[in-house]
Amino acid sequence: MQTPMIDYLNVLLDSCGEDAGEIASYIPELANADPDRLAVAVATLDGEVYVAGDADVEFTIQSISKPFTYALAIADQGLDAVLQRIDVEPSGDAFNEISLEPETGRPRNPMINAGAIAAHALVGGDDAEQRVERIVELYSRLAGRELSVSEDVFESELASADRNMALAYMLRTVGTLDVDPADAVRGYTRQCSVSVTVRDLARMASVLAAGGRTPDGEQVIDPVTNRQVLSVMTTCGMYDSAGDWLTSVGIPAKSGVAGGLMGVLPGQVGIAAFSPRLDPHGNSTRGVRMFERMNHDLGLHLMTSTDSSRSVSRRVEHDGAAVHEIAGDLHFMEAERVLRGFTEEPAGDGPVVVDLDRVQRANSIARRMLLEGVRRLHLDGHDVRIVDPWGVLGSAETGSGELVHGEHAHGGFVPAAFSDVASAVRG
Repeated sequence: MQTPMIDYLNVLLDSCGEDAGEIASYIPELANADPDRLAVAVATLDGEVYVAGDADVEFTIQSISKPFTYALAIADQGLDAVLQRIDVEPSGDAFNEISLEPETGRPRNPMINAGAIAAHALVGGDDAEQRVERIVELYSRLAGRELSVSEDVFESELASADRNMALAYMLRTVGTLDVDPADAVRGYTRQCSVSVTVRDLARMASVLAAGGRTPDGEQVIDPVTNRQVLSVMTTCGMYDSAGDWLTSVGIPAKSGVAGGLMGVLPGQVGIAAFSPRLDPHGNSTRGVRMFERMNHDLGLHLMTSTDSSRSVSRRVEHDGAAVHEIAGDLHFMEAERVLRGFTEEPAGDGPVVVDLDRVQRANSIARRMLLEGVRRLHLDGHDVRIVDPWGVLGSAETGSGELVHGEHAHGGFVPAAFSDVASAVRG
């Protein structure tokens, strides 16, 4: 069967409606972007990436680069040294505002341009080219493939970088910037001109969600540094709409003026969206809409309280039946792993048992996902039985295990005892 995740993401794209907002025309090359591009991606911590829409269309990372370069600056200089140069307070200002502490001259945070230029200058390297080389190398390790700079966007953006140049000279004047201001702006502009897809961004976000560890187990970002980056993203990543974003969406996020939007739900998932038209805050209009919808549909708000425990799903065979044994509490990500196990069942009439005997809690999102997975197994021809002695699937009468028919999605279950197979497997 095909996992419902793909269908959900396609429905998500269809739900965005007509696009409002304007393309970032102040950068000439970005003004040439197709305004109707639309894509979304969700990446799990173990490397599964679900995509829909224009998922392989490249666009430049722009300000979504800021958290990752901030992480590299901390790795090179140490957190205390970086904090002496860049504060972590929300500015309440737009991304390109002059926002410095009057007493120290520090930029308010590393997510606004002034702070991002200062962070770029703290990355180790003799000049802008060496700094960019190290930055792109980090981005590539996070994305799981080799990334490169879009030279056309770089040249176009550098030609219109007067305000960033003014910010850099101002930082040099107050003693925050040690390198040549023009060199810093050139390197920062190249950093923002790295080409990515939503697939890349979702995977990069999933590394942050996993505490800085890639799906193949490489600790790319130190856990303490990773926590610092996520904390600043939470309070400052969405600029002057950060408070509204945190309360309504509740996912640490970073946007870019090319239309990208990246979100991180720690311990669970990385998300990315792409749509070039921007709202007055400089955030992708439809990207914001997709994140709001996912928060509503999937319960992904950072502040949502859960009783989550480690969930385990394994597949065993007994007397010709495939038995999916599930243990632990179920939320969105745990249910996604169960569905991934269901996809391994080839179409046919072989019996499948879904054993929930060791599950005592499943939230409404996980419940709907599991029921949809069971429905699809049946549509593939399987004789599907559910063992649910604790009633985690809700109102459905599944206490002793039932055969699920196609009308199940509307609540139609036809009882047929089948718990003996699952009981035998459990011993």
